[in-house]
Amino acid sequence: MEYAHTPVMLDQVLEYLNPHAGDYFIDCTLGGGGYALAIAKIVGPKGKVLAIDLDEMAINNAVSRIKNNPPISNLNNIILVNDNFKNLVVICDKYFGDQKGIKLNGIIFDLGLSGAQLKDSSRGFSFQMDTPLNMAFGEPADNSASRIQAGKQTEHLLNNCSKHELERIIWKYGEEKFFHRIAGGIINQRKIKPITSTGQLVDIIKKAVPKKYQHSQIHFATRTFQAIRIAVNDELENLAKALPFAVNLLSGGGRIVVVAYHSLEDRIVKNFFRKESKDCICPPAAPLCQCHHQASIKILTKKIVRPSAREVIANPRSRSAKLRVAEKLTG
Repeated sequence: MEYAHTPVMLDQVLEYLNPHAGDYFIDCTLGGGGYALAIAKIVGPKGKVLAIDLDEMAINNAVSRIKNNPPISNLNNIILVNDNFKNLVVICDKYFGDQKGIKLNGIIFDLGLSGAQLKDSSRGFSFQMDTPLNMAFGEPADNSASRIQAGKQTEHLLNNCSKHELERIIWKYGEEKFFHRIAGGIINQRKIKPITSTGQLVDIIKKAVPKKYQHSQIHFATRTFQAIRIAVNDELENLAKALPFAVNLLSGGGRIVVVAYHSLEDRIVKNFFRKESKDCICPPAAPLCQCHHQASIKILTKKIVRPSAREVIANPRSRSAKLRVAEKLTG
């Protein structure tokens, strides 16, 4: 399946990253390759783009796109890495460690689920199709036993977690107000038959929530599917680990750009940027600073940047996107 994915707010991302010939960048979420390829064209043969993705299908698609695009392939300046961005320091050391004195000019995170992953019926991300449960970002590209195993964690979660743990996941990661009912529905259903498909899960949610909720603007299964996906992939924990690594790796004046799609991940980015842009993080009531914290970044987006109305029409997925940018302080 072609890994088609339209990069969100590409013009704004490039404007804030401000790449030049010879610069070095990291794309922590390669996806369809839109950001990485656009940056690669600008930095040219003397620059580098280290592009990371946990999804092997995204890596293979990028290999094909680069191979079939001579202007890009001739540059030979994109390094593709099949890994989790939480391992950013190890990855960077492996591929850039022997290049002493390089300046890392920018890092981009495009968080969440890609359009290609959502549309692929074998991935089990969508509540619009009845498919085997999967929801794993780290998806092998073939149809081997390892691919089947990739989705077992989701089944295990739904069929083995306690009611309390299910409630915690659905509320914490989905902010779903009917988390009690939905968790109860999952418990009742799995006593009858194991939950193994997205269709089963949608049916459980539908029976658990009020009829009025079933006809709201947001699909009634959206928040629960989001919660389970986030839990299975440790999305928020991985982001919280990666952000400090990213800032530490940047050279002075280098920029970190993050595109988030829901309030949970955006809140992590906002709070991290806010903390790292302050010289003191002691409680307001403290008479003297005892934390000795020093600001490491300057926030460039005082307000979140959103896509234009024209882009939302052309790419509905961009509707919920929120872009934040910070710059590494020098010295």
